[in-house]
Amino acid sequence: MKHNNFEFDTYFKNYPDKDGFFGKYGGSYITEDLKKAMDEITEAYFTICKSSRFIGELRRIRKEFQGRPTPISYLERLSKSLGNVQLYVKREDLNHTGAHKLNHCMGEALLAKYMGKKKVIAETGAGQHGVALATAAAYFGLECDIYMGAVDIKKQAPNVARMKILGANVVEVTDGLATLKEAVDAAFAAYSRDYKDSIYCIGSVVGPHPFPMMVRDFQSVVGIEAREQFLEMTGELPDAVVACVGGGSNAMGMFSGFLNDPVDIYGIEPLGRGTALGDHAASLKYGTEGVMHGFNSIMLKDENGEPAPVYSVASGLDYPSSGPEHAFLHDLGRVKYDVINDDETIDAFFSLSRMEGIIPAIESAHAVAYGIKLAKQMGRGSVLINLSGRGDKDMDYIIEKYGIR
Repeated sequence: MKHNNFEFDTYFKNYPDKDGFFGKYGGSYITEDLKKAMDEITEAYFTICKSSRFIGELRRIRKEFQGRPTPISYLERLSKSLGNVQLYVKREDLNHTGAHKLNHCMGEALLAKYMGKKKVIAETGAGQHGVALATAAAYFGLECDIYMGAVDIKKQAPNVARMKILGANVVEVTDGLATLKEAVDAAFAAYSRDYKDSIYCIGSVVGPHPFPMMVRDFQSVVGIEAREQFLEMTGELPDAVVACVGGGSNAMGMFSGFLNDPVDIYGIEPLGRGTALGDHAASLKYGTEGVMHGFNSIMLKDENGEPAPVYSVASGLDYPSSGPEHAFLHDLGRVKYDVINDDETIDAFFSLSRMEGIIPAIESAHAVAYGIKLAKQMGRGSVLINLSGRGDKDMDYIIEKYGIR
Protein backbone atom coordinates (compact mmCIF):
# COMPACT_ATOMS: atom_id res chain seq x y z
CA MET A 1 0.00 0.00 0.00
CA LYS A 2 1.14 3.56 -0.75
CA HIS A 3 0.52 6.46 1.61
CA ASN A 4 1.63 9.96 0.61
CA ASN A 5 3.75 8.26 -2.11
CA PHE A 6 5.52 6.15 0.53
CA GLU A 7 5.54 2.41 -0.19
CA PHE A 8 4.67 0.27 2.84
CA ASP A 9 4.87 -3.23 1.35
CA THR A 10 8.66 -3.34 1.92
CA TYR A 11 8.59 -1.19 5.07
CA PHE A 12 9.92 -3.76 7.55
CA LYS A 13 12.81 -4.72 5.25
CA ASN A 14 13.96 -1.12 5.00
CA TYR A 15 13.28 0.33 8.47
CA PRO A 16 15.27 0.74 10.51
CA ASP A 17 18.39 0.92 8.34
CA LYS A 18 21.65 -0.77 9.37
CA ASP A 19 22.50 2.11 11.74
CA GLY A 20 19.11 1.97 13.43
CA PHE A 21 17.49 4.98 11.75
CA PHE A 22 13.87 5.44 10.77
CA GLY A 23 14.45 8.32 8.40
CA LYS A 24 16.26 10.88 10.59
CA TYR A 25 15.03 9.37 13.85
CA GLY A 26 16.63 6.65 15.97
CA GLY A 27 20.34 5.85 15.85
CA SER A 28 22.66 5.29 18.77
CA TYR A 29 23.90 8.37 20.64
CA ILE A 30 25.91 6.71 23.40
CA THR A 31 29.46 6.36 24.78
CA GLU A 32 32.00 4.16 23.03
CA ASP A 33 31.85 1.55 25.81
CA LEU A 34 28.07 1.33 25.62
CA LYS A 35 28.25 1.26 21.82
CA LYS A 36 30.34 -1.91 22.03
CA ALA A 37 27.72 -3.42 24.33
CA MET A 38 24.89 -2.44 21.97
CA ASP A 39 26.79 -3.80 18.96
CA GLU A 40 27.14 -7.10 20.83
CA ILE A 41 23.37 -7.17 21.46
CA THR A 42 22.65 -6.29 17.81
CA GLU A 43 24.92 -9.04 16.53
CA ALA A 44 23.40 -11.59 18.90
CA TYR A 45 19.85 -10.53 18.01
CA PHE A 46 20.38 -10.75 14.24
CA THR A 47 21.89 -14.20 14.72
CA ILE A 48 19.24 -15.50 17.07
CA CYS A 49 16.13 -14.02 15.41
CA LYS A 50 16.78 -16.15 12.31
CA SER A 51 17.33 -19.31 14.35
CA SER A 52 14.54 -21.90 14.18
CA ARG A 53 15.47 -23.04 17.70
CA PHE A 54 15.02 -19.53 19.15
CA ILE A 55 11.80 -18.92 17.19
CA GLY A 56 10.44 -22.32 18.20
CA GLU A 57 11.27 -21.74 21.87
CA LEU A 58 9.65 -18.28 21.82
CA ARG A 59 6.51 -19.68 20.20
CA ARG A 60 6.33 -22.45 22.80
CA ILE A 61 6.72 -19.91 25.64
CA ARG A 62 4.00 -17.69 24.17
CA LYS A 63 1.57 -20.58 23.89
CA GLU A 64 2.32 -22.57 27.06
CA PHE A 65 3.45 -19.84 29.48
CA GLN A 66 2.01 -16.52 28.32
CA GLY A 67 -1.37 -17.84 27.16
CA ARG A 68 -1.15 -16.49 23.63
CA PRO A 69 -2.91 -15.82 21.39
CA THR A 70 -4.91 -13.32 23.44
CA PRO A 71 -8.50 -12.90 22.16
CA ILE A 72 -10.37 -9.98 20.66
CA SER A 73 -13.56 -9.03 22.53
CA TYR A 74 -16.55 -7.27 20.98
CA LEU A 75 -17.82 -4.46 23.24
CA GLU A 76 -21.52 -4.93 22.56
CA ARG A 77 -23.07 -2.83 25.33
CA LEU A 78 -20.60 0.05 25.00
CA SER A 79 -21.03 0.03 21.21
CA LYS A 80 -24.83 0.17 21.49
CA SER A 81 -24.61 3.11 23.89
CA LEU A 82 -22.64 5.10 21.31
CA GLY A 83 -24.66 4.43 18.14
CA ASN A 84 -23.77 2.36 15.08
CA VAL A 85 -19.97 2.07 15.37
CA GLN A 86 -18.78 -1.33 16.60
CA LEU A 87 -15.95 -1.30 19.17
CA TYR A 88 -13.56 -4.21 19.68
CA VAL A 89 -10.58 -4.63 22.02
CA LYS A 90 -7.44 -6.75 21.65
CA ARG A 91 -7.11 -8.30 25.10
CA GLU A 92 -3.45 -7.85 26.06
CA ASP A 93 -4.77 -7.58 29.64
CA LEU A 94 -5.19 -11.38 29.40
CA ASN A 95 -1.51 -11.93 28.52
CA HIS A 96 0.34 -13.42 31.53
CA THR A 97 1.29 -10.68 34.06
CA GLY A 98 -1.61 -8.55 32.80
CA ALA A 99 -0.14 -6.49 29.96
CA HIS A 100 1.67 -6.61 26.62
CA LYS A 101 5.09 -6.13 28.24
CA LEU A 102 5.85 -9.84 28.63
CA ASN A 103 5.89 -10.17 24.82
CA HIS A 104 9.28 -8.48 24.58
CA CYS A 105 10.56 -9.34 28.07
CA MET A 106 10.54 -13.08 27.38
CA GLY A 107 12.33 -12.39 24.09
CA GLU A 108 14.93 -10.12 25.72
CA ALA A 109 15.54 -12.58 28.58
CA LEU A 110 15.90 -15.46 26.12
CA LEU A 111 18.44 -13.31 24.25
CA ALA A 112 20.29 -12.61 27.53
CA LYS A 113 20.45 -16.34 28.20
CA TYR A 114 21.78 -16.95 24.68
CA MET A 115 24.49 -14.30 25.26
CA GLY A 116 25.54 -15.84 28.59
CA LYS A 117 24.47 -12.85 30.69
CA LYS A 118 23.72 -13.32 34.39
CA LYS A 119 21.55 -10.29 35.08
CA VAL A 120 18.81 -8.22 33.45
CA ILE A 121 18.47 -4.49 34.25
CA ALA A 122 15.45 -2.33 33.44
CA GLU A 123 13.41 0.74 34.28
CA THR A 124 9.67 0.80 34.85
CA GLY A 125 6.94 3.44 35.20
CA ALA A 126 3.58 1.78 35.73
CA GLY A 127 5.41 -1.32 36.92
CA GLN A 128 4.11 -3.62 34.18
CA HIS A 129 7.48 -3.80 32.42
CA GLY A 130 9.17 -4.42 35.77
CA VAL A 131 6.74 -7.22 36.65
CA ALA A 132 7.12 -8.75 33.18
CA LEU A 133 10.91 -8.67 33.31
CA ALA A 134 10.97 -10.02 36.88
CA THR A 135 8.73 -12.84 35.62
CA ALA A 136 11.06 -13.54 32.68
CA ALA A 137 14.11 -13.46 34.98
CA ALA A 138 12.46 -15.96 37.34
CA TYR A 139 11.56 -18.19 34.38
CA PHE A 140 15.13 -18.23 33.03
CA GLY A 141 16.99 -18.10 36.37
CA LEU A 142 18.52 -14.62 35.93
CA GLU A 143 19.18 -11.88 38.47
CA CYS A 144 16.97 -8.82 38.01
CA ASP A 145 17.37 -5.14 39.01
CA ILE A 146 14.39 -2.84 38.37
CA TYR A 147 14.77 0.95 38.66
CA MET A 148 11.58 2.83 39.52
CA GLY A 149 10.82 6.43 40.46
CA ALA A 150 9.73 7.07 44.04
CA VAL A 151 6.47 8.68 42.85
CA ASP A 152 5.60 5.63 40.76
CA ILE A 153 6.55 3.25 43.58
CA LYS A 154 3.90 4.92 45.72
CA LYS A 155 1.26 4.95 42.93
CA GLN A 156 1.92 1.38 41.83
CA ALA A 157 2.35 -0.47 45.14
CA PRO A 158 0.72 -3.74 43.92
CA ASN A 159 3.23 -4.05 41.08
CA VAL A 160 6.16 -3.26 43.40
CA ALA A 161 5.02 -6.11 45.65
CA ARG A 162 4.73 -8.46 42.67
CA MET A 163 8.27 -7.63 41.51
CA LYS A 164 9.68 -8.35 44.96
CA ILE A 165 7.75 -11.62 45.28
CA LEU A 166 9.18 -12.67 41.90
CA GLY A 167 12.69 -12.09 43.28
CA ALA A 168 13.59 -8.76 41.66
CA ASN A 169 15.60 -6.06 43.39
CA VAL A 170 13.52 -2.86 43.12
CA VAL A 171 15.77 0.22 43.23
CA GLU A 172 14.00 3.43 44.25
CA VAL A 173 14.98 6.53 42.24
CA THR A 174 14.54 9.88 44.01
CA ASP A 175 16.25 12.27 41.54
CA GLY A 176 14.31 15.03 39.75
CA LEU A 177 10.59 14.31 39.43
CA ALA A 178 11.25 10.71 40.53
CA THR A 179 9.20 9.22 37.68
CA LEU A 180 9.90 7.29 34.46
CA LYS A 181 12.58 9.51 32.89
CA GLU A 182 14.67 9.45 36.07
CA ALA A 183 14.24 5.68 36.31
CA VAL A 184 15.63 5.34 32.76
CA ASP A 185 18.58 7.62 33.65
CA ALA A 186 19.41 5.49 36.70
CA ALA A 187 19.04 2.18 34.84
CA PHE A 188 21.31 3.38 32.03
CA ALA A 189 23.95 4.47 34.56
CA ALA A 190 23.81 1.08 36.29
CA TYR A 191 24.07 -0.77 32.99
CA SER A 192 27.10 1.26 31.90
CA ARG A 193 28.88 0.02 35.05
CA ASP A 194 27.97 -3.63 34.54
CA TYR A 195 27.38 -4.29 30.83
CA LYS A 196 29.77 -7.25 30.62
CA ASP A 197 27.62 -9.50 32.82
CA SER A 198 24.20 -7.95 32.29
CA ILE A 199 21.81 -6.81 29.57
CA TYR A 200 19.61 -3.72 29.69
CA CYS A 201 16.08 -4.73 28.74
CA ILE A 202 14.46 -1.48 27.64
CA GLY A 203 10.74 -1.37 28.33
CA SER A 204 9.56 0.28 25.13
CA VAL A 205 10.46 1.07 21.51
CA VAL A 206 12.93 3.70 22.74
CA GLY A 207 16.65 3.90 23.50
CA PRO A 208 19.64 3.31 21.23
CA HIS A 209 19.62 0.83 18.36
CA PRO A 210 18.80 -2.11 18.37
CA PHE A 211 16.07 -1.69 21.03
CA PRO A 212 13.40 0.24 19.06
CA MET A 213 13.61 -2.44 16.36
CA MET A 214 13.94 -5.41 18.71
CA VAL A 215 11.03 -4.45 20.98
CA ARG A 216 8.85 -3.73 17.93
CA ASP A 217 9.68 -7.14 16.48
CA PHE A 218 8.83 -8.96 19.71
CA GLN A 219 5.62 -6.92 20.11
CA SER A 220 4.51 -7.41 16.49
CA VAL A 221 2.79 -10.62 17.61
CA VAL A 222 -0.03 -8.35 18.88
CA GLY A 223 -0.75 -6.83 15.46
CA ILE A 224 -0.26 -10.11 13.57
CA GLU A 225 -2.72 -11.91 15.85
CA ALA A 226 -5.21 -9.01 15.88
CA ARG A 227 -5.36 -8.71 12.09
CA GLU A 228 -5.94 -12.43 11.62
CA GLN A 229 -8.52 -12.59 14.44
CA PHE A 230 -10.48 -9.55 13.25
CA LEU A 231 -10.71 -10.93 9.72
CA GLU A 232 -11.91 -14.26 11.09
CA MET A 233 -14.50 -12.58 13.36
CA THR A 234 -15.93 -10.08 10.88
CA GLY A 235 -14.71 -11.02 7.39
CA GLU A 236 -13.08 -7.61 6.93
CA LEU A 237 -10.46 -5.30 8.40
CA PRO A 238 -11.36 -2.67 11.02
CA ASP A 239 -11.92 0.88 9.79
CA ALA A 240 -9.68 2.23 12.53
CA VAL A 241 -7.03 0.91 14.94
CA VAL A 242 -6.26 2.77 18.19
CA ALA A 243 -3.51 2.39 20.81
CA CYS A 244 -2.05 4.58 23.55
CA VAL A 245 1.48 5.96 23.13
CA GLY A 246 4.02 6.77 25.82
CA GLY A 247 7.29 5.28 24.61
CA GLY A 248 5.03 3.32 22.30
CA SER A 249 5.67 -0.46 22.52
CA ASN A 250 2.06 -1.62 22.64
CA ALA A 251 1.18 0.76 19.82
CA MET A 252 4.05 -0.34 17.53
CA GLY A 253 3.12 -3.96 18.21
CA MET A 254 -0.49 -3.31 17.16
CA PHE A 255 0.27 -0.90 14.29
CA SER A 256 2.82 -3.25 12.68
CA GLY A 257 0.01 -5.61 11.72
CA PHE A 258 -1.91 -2.91 9.80
CA LEU A 259 0.64 -0.46 8.29
CA ASN A 260 0.23 -1.94 4.82
CA ASP A 261 -3.59 -2.01 4.98
CA PRO A 262 -6.23 0.62 4.10
CA VAL A 263 -6.92 1.18 7.80
CA ASP A 264 -6.84 4.47 9.73
CA ILE A 265 -4.34 4.25 12.59
CA TYR A 266 -4.39 6.44 15.71
CA GLY A 267 -1.73 6.80 18.40
CA ILE A 268 -3.07 8.45 21.55
CA GLU A 269 -0.87 10.52 23.86
CA PRO A 270 -1.69 11.83 27.35
CA LEU A 271 -2.86 15.46 27.46
CA GLY A 272 -3.02 15.19 31.25
CA ARG A 273 -4.24 18.43 32.87
CA GLY A 274 -3.84 20.64 29.78
CA THR A 275 -1.54 22.08 27.12
CA ALA A 276 0.93 23.94 29.39
CA LEU A 277 4.44 22.46 29.54
CA GLY A 278 4.62 20.18 32.58
CA ASP A 279 0.89 19.40 32.51
CA HIS A 280 1.03 16.68 29.83
CA ALA A 281 3.31 14.15 28.13
CA ALA A 282 2.19 14.59 24.50
CA SER A 283 5.61 14.76 22.84
CA LEU A 284 4.50 14.01 19.27
CA LYS A 285 1.76 16.64 19.48
CA TYR A 286 3.78 19.44 21.10
CA GLY A 287 7.45 18.42 20.94
CA THR A 288 10.40 19.08 18.62
CA GLU A 289 13.30 16.97 17.40
CA GLY A 290 15.87 16.10 20.04
CA VAL A 291 18.17 13.45 21.49
CA MET A 292 17.70 11.75 24.86
CA HIS A 293 18.47 8.32 26.30
CA GLY A 294 20.65 7.47 23.29
CA PHE A 295 18.18 8.09 20.43
CA ASN A 296 16.89 10.92 18.26
CA SER A 297 13.13 11.47 18.19
CA ILE A 298 10.50 14.12 18.92
CA MET A 299 10.62 15.28 22.54
CA LEU A 300 9.30 17.88 24.92
CA LYS A 301 12.00 20.37 25.94
CA ASP A 302 12.40 23.01 28.61
CA GLU A 303 13.81 26.52 28.01
CA ASN A 304 17.36 25.08 28.01
CA GLY A 305 16.60 22.43 25.41
CA GLU A 306 16.70 19.66 28.00
CA PRO A 307 13.92 17.05 28.44
CA ALA A 308 10.98 18.90 29.98
CA PRO A 309 9.09 17.80 33.09
CA VAL A 310 6.01 15.82 32.06
CA TYR A 311 2.84 14.61 33.71
CA SER A 312 0.19 11.97 33.10
CA VAL A 313 -2.35 10.25 35.32
CA ALA A 314 -0.86 7.06 33.79
CA SER A 315 2.60 6.24 35.16
CA GLY A 316 3.46 4.29 32.01
CA LEU A 317 2.89 7.29 29.72
CA ASP A 318 4.73 10.10 31.54
CA TYR A 319 7.83 10.13 29.31
CA PRO A 320 9.08 13.28 27.52
CA SER A 321 9.70 11.57 24.17
CA SER A 322 8.39 8.68 22.12
CA GLY A 323 9.92 5.90 20.06
CA PRO A 324 11.79 7.02 16.90
CA GLU A 325 9.55 4.87 14.70
CA HIS A 326 6.52 6.77 15.99
CA ALA A 327 8.24 10.05 15.10
CA PHE A 328 8.88 8.67 11.60
CA LEU A 329 5.28 7.48 11.12
CA HIS A 330 4.10 10.85 12.45
CA ASP A 331 6.12 12.72 9.82
CA LEU A 332 4.96 10.35 7.07
CA GLY A 333 1.34 10.96 8.12
CA ARG A 334 0.64 7.21 8.15
CA VAL A 335 -0.39 7.33 11.82
CA LYS A 336 -2.45 10.18 13.24
CA TYR A 337 -1.27 11.10 16.74
CA ASP A 338 -3.87 12.75 18.93
CA VAL A 339 -4.46 13.37 22.64
CA ILE A 340 -6.86 12.47 25.45
CA ASN A 341 -6.89 14.23 28.83
CA ASP A 342 -7.12 12.81 32.36
CA ASP A 343 -10.86 13.41 32.75
CA GLU A 344 -11.74 11.66 29.48
CA THR A 345 -9.44 8.79 30.47
CA ILE A 346 -11.05 8.24 33.88
CA ASP A 347 -14.54 8.41 32.34
CA ALA A 348 -13.51 5.68 29.88
CA PHE A 349 -11.96 3.64 32.72
CA PHE A 350 -15.32 3.51 34.51
CA SER A 351 -17.37 3.07 31.32
CA LEU A 352 -15.46 -0.02 30.23
CA SER A 353 -15.51 -1.43 33.77
CA ARG A 354 -19.26 -0.92 34.30
CA MET A 355 -20.54 -1.73 30.81
CA GLU A 356 -18.25 -4.58 29.79
CA GLY A 357 -16.79 -6.06 32.98
CA ILE A 358 -13.23 -5.18 31.92
CA ILE A 359 -11.12 -2.98 34.23
CA PRO A 360 -8.43 -1.43 31.99
CA ALA A 361 -5.03 -0.06 32.92
CA ILE A 362 -5.12 3.76 33.04
CA GLU A 363 -2.67 3.75 30.13
CA SER A 364 -5.06 1.63 28.02
CA ALA A 365 -8.04 3.76 29.12
CA HIS A 366 -6.53 6.60 27.03
CA ALA A 367 -7.02 4.43 23.92
CA VAL A 368 -10.52 3.40 25.04
CA ALA A 369 -11.45 7.07 25.55
CA TYR A 370 -10.28 7.92 22.04
CA GLY A 371 -12.13 4.91 20.61
CA ILE A 372 -15.31 6.24 22.23
CA LYS A 373 -14.68 9.73 20.84
CA LEU A 374 -13.96 8.30 17.38
CA ALA A 375 -17.16 6.22 17.45
CA LYS A 376 -19.20 9.35 18.08
CA GLN A 377 -17.52 11.09 15.12
CA MET A 378 -17.60 8.21 12.61
CA GLY A 379 -21.30 7.35 12.77
CA ARG A 380 -20.70 3.85 11.36
CA GLY A 381 -17.89 1.33 10.94
CA SER A 382 -15.60 -0.53 13.33
CA VAL A 383 -12.79 0.43 15.70
CA LEU A 384 -10.21 -1.98 17.11
CA ILE A 385 -8.58 -0.76 20.35
CA ASN A 386 -5.45 -2.26 21.84
CA LEU A 387 -6.30 -2.91 25.49
CA SER A 388 -2.64 -3.02 26.47
CA GLY A 389 -3.10 -3.91 30.15
CA ARG A 390 -5.43 -4.57 33.04
CA GLY A 391 -6.21 -2.12 35.82
CA ASP A 392 -5.49 -4.12 38.99
CA LYS A 393 -2.37 -2.03 39.56
CA ASP A 394 -4.38 1.21 39.37
CA MET A 395 -7.40 0.49 41.54
CA ASP A 396 -6.07 1.79 44.87
CA TYR A 397 -4.88 4.99 43.18
CA ILE A 398 -8.18 5.47 41.30
CA ILE A 399 -10.28 4.98 44.47
CA GLU A 400 -8.04 7.31 46.50
CA LYS A 401 -8.01 10.08 43.87
CA TYR A 402 -11.41 9.74 42.16
CA GLY A 403 -13.54 7.58 44.45
CA ILE A 404 -16.11 5.11 43.16
CA ARG A 405 -18.36 6.69 40.55
